[in-house]
Amino acid sequence: MEDLWYQLPPLAQDALLLVGLLLPVLLIAAIVLRGYAPGPLIGALLRRFRWANLVFVLLIALSVGMSIGLIAQERGLRIGMAQAADKFDLVVAAPGSEMTMLLAAVFLQPSDVPLLSGATYTAIATHENVEIAAPLAFGDSYKGSSVVGTIADFATYLSDDRITGHLWTDPFEAVAGAAAPVALGDTFTPAHGHGAAAEQGAHEGVRFTVVGKMARTGTPWDTAILIPIEAVWMVHGLANGHPLSAGDQIGPPFDPDLFPGTPAIVVHTSALWANYALKSEFSRDNETMAFFPGTVLANLYRIMGDVRQAMSVMSGLTQVLVAASVLLGLSILTRLFQRQTAMLRALGAPRRFVIAVIWSYGVTLLAAGTALGLGLGLGAATLLSWLVTHRTDVLVQASLGWNEVHLAAAFLAITSLLSLLPALVLLRQPITNGLRA
Repeated sequence: MEDLWYQLPPLAQDALLLVGLLLPVLLIAAIVLRGYAPGPLIGALLRRFRWANLVFVLLIALSVGMSIGLIAQERGLRIGMAQAADKFDLVVAAPGSEMTMLLAAVFLQPSDVPLLSGATYTAIATHENVEIAAPLAFGDSYKGSSVVGTIADFATYLSDDRITGHLWTDPFEAVAGAAAPVALGDTFTPAHGHGAAAEQGAHEGVRFTVVGKMARTGTPWDTAILIPIEAVWMVHGLANGHPLSAGDQIGPPFDPDLFPGTPAIVVHTSALWANYALKSEFSRDNETMAFFPGTVLANLYRIMGDVRQAMSVMSGLTQVLVAASVLLGLSILTRLFQRQTAMLRALGAPRRFVIAVIWSYGVTLLAAGTALGLGLGLGAATLLSWLVTHRTDVLVQASLGWNEVHLAAAFLAITSLLSLLPALVLLRQPITNGLRA
């Protein structure tokens, strides 16, 4: 049986699991409602106590929506971060913290890190398995956006060659990300540093012209402004990586002796196996550090997974409390029409019919609250995704998946079982007590 289960496609497994979670509700409905049609009475109760019913449905919806929204948002964030690092096959940097370099190279977080020499860059760039070896130079910004020095091949690779305008042909031309605060034809002077500590007049007299605009990538690089790495070096009073005889050359090859240094090199190869060979070759103690951003993110996800498990336990405990609250709320609601149910019993209505009315009434409210909670969860996840995308520039797109649907179905199944208790308690009350209520 287990082998048969794993042979099923994922969609079939998820659908069968949903049916299994809802099966208790269907079985109870089949047993309790067999031969009865309590619909008119339930409709009358819903209309008679509509405001109390509405409050009860909203409370259930908020509970379900919060749990579902957090789970969907966490998954969307993981997917967004993975997509942001998708173009960064291998990063080579000076020995240090892989997480620091990941944040600097992939997510453009300002960091003070050592530089790699020209000899190291040349060894990587001329390796037979390397297609692109893109040096990165950080340190400047414009209106809060990072100004990054690199090579033209990296701009083409990052944007999948989707650039409006053209690549730079002069050291003081720039290609901007889709969300950068500049447009084609704009000129700007970068500030030295980032944020409140940026020195606005440090590069006075230096003007860059935007000649290209990259298509949206869904990464923090959408807000970046890319310039030739030679311009970064020259603006800071360093050599431009080329001998005087090279004239106005932009981009590789660089002269190792005239290469001022780079904090990180993004490496792209033609084959997956080559990445592992290069990582082993350039992971040298006290010289270089090579790492896969995806591996670093996987370690981060493992930590996030532990946090998620803790949150899941807390969410489970919360759902238990909510289920208890639902039970209490249904008990209170059934007491609102205690007199009506006593009259039904006095007129000779079977006990199962009374149970059918009370249970169906409660399940109707629970199903409405759960369905509304799915919508609220999606809305909350969408809002959180927009906020995270706005604050981090990582494109986060949260949507409801099978996990969220299963969670809602499990909640509905458990609370539907609990809905039998108020009916059983009410039937234990003497009819005379109900008529006097």
